[in-house]
Amino acid sequence: MGAAAHGARPVGVGIIGNGMATRVFHAPYIAACPQLDLRAVVSRRADAAPPVPGLAIVPDIDALLSDPQIELVVVATPSASHVELAGQALAAGKHVVVEKPFALDFGSARDLVAQAEVAGRLVTAFHNRRWDADFLAVKSAIAQGAIGRVVHFESHFDRFRPEVRERWREDGSPGSGVWYDLGPHLVDQTLQLFGMPDAVSADIACLREGARGADFVHVVLHYARMRAVLHAGMCVAGGEARFRVHGTDGSLLKMGIDPQEAQSVAGLRPGDADWGHDPEPLVRYDAAGQRHESALPRGCQQEFYARLARACRGEAALPALPDEILGVQKVIDAALASSAEGRRVAL
Repeated sequence: MGAAAHGARPVGVGIIGNGMATRVFHAPYIAACPQLDLRAVVSRRADAAPPVPGLAIVPDIDALLSDPQIELVVVATPSASHVELAGQALAAGKHVVVEKPFALDFGSARDLVAQAEVAGRLVTAFHNRRWDADFLAVKSAIAQGAIGRVVHFESHFDRFRPEVRERWREDGSPGSGVWYDLGPHLVDQTLQLFGMPDAVSADIACLREGARGADFVHVVLHYARMRAVLHAGMCVAGGEARFRVHGTDGSLLKMGIDPQEAQSVAGLRPGDADWGHDPEPLVRYDAAGQRHESALPRGCQQEFYARLARACRGEAALPALPDEILGVQKVIDAALASSAEGRRVAL
């Protein structure tokens, strides 16, 4: 479903899982990349509609892995199955993209990376939110020294969903809950900006009536001269700041969340006129308290797959490197331990 650039044959891609992540993120982004050829998706329901028109639906993983024209496999299934399915794909000689969370614990993540090395294949995690419009703007402003040295970084993924829904992400099973769902994004973006922290302290809880999976997360990453606060809640009405960043020369504020997920749900696709356009400005307060607004760059989450296509051809590095993925997993684990044990966990 793609055409190769410069006459090179596109990389054949298959997806395991036909749920929300496939329909909103993976299938549209792969289809938008001319260096990739989306060939099939595994779906448990034979009567299910394909995530993009005309895509073949296959009934089981073996049928996908036995296709020699599929070189890259995307694992987009419930979190607890990620490591096992990714391992099967690597054993079949495929490159692999794993939906977040990459694994449920550091040991499993490390073993999966090691398996890829032994197999001579690529494995990466779907850290698509490195290309959110607001994150790109905040990253650029920090790099340019717009607010001096950062002392307090705050990143929120807040929603208003006061009723618990019947779905695996909220059922309390291994890999469910908001920390496994949104935590990898919060952590990965922070590590991209500031590197690994010295320690982690966390409060992860179930606060809604009937909640079985964690629906409240407040995690602090401790750096020598900075604190990063990562927060996610499901009872935040009216919206909250996505980013608050305070430095020695001023502050940054960004309201609202990157629009690309909502745009994809609404049927927009990469390349459409409004794709990745976030109307909310990045606000900077200078040392005198004066307010300055700047427009955001275009969000481009599809860039993950453009870079991955080049990596599969040996032309570029992976969009998310194994060491980066393992760093995220260390912080995920440390936060879980901190919350469970009521202590600060050193890294």
